[in-house]
Amino acid sequence: MYYVYVLKSERSGIWYTGSTDDLRKRLNQHNSKRSTWTKRGVPWELIYYEASLDRDDAVAREVYLKTGTGKRYLKNRLKRFLTLTG
Repeated sequence: MYYVYVLKSERSGIWYTGSTDDLRKRLNQHNSKRSTWTKRGVPWELIYYEASLDRDDAVAREVYLKTGTGKRYLKNRLKRFLTLTG
């Protein structure tokens, strides 16, 4: 399986979108500061993910979720979750 995921920094509140074939390992890498882009936002919370059978599909979805339209989709999709967690 391949995953597209969204993390939220518990420290700054910023979001990070990525893709991987091992979601647990990748989240661990983010939280242990082994990722250049996310080492300053530790700790990270997984707030959303999608699974795909095909790597190309997962990467295409990641690219979409990083666009303005994709970000709006995520905010609408996670609206209830975001109000519960602040």
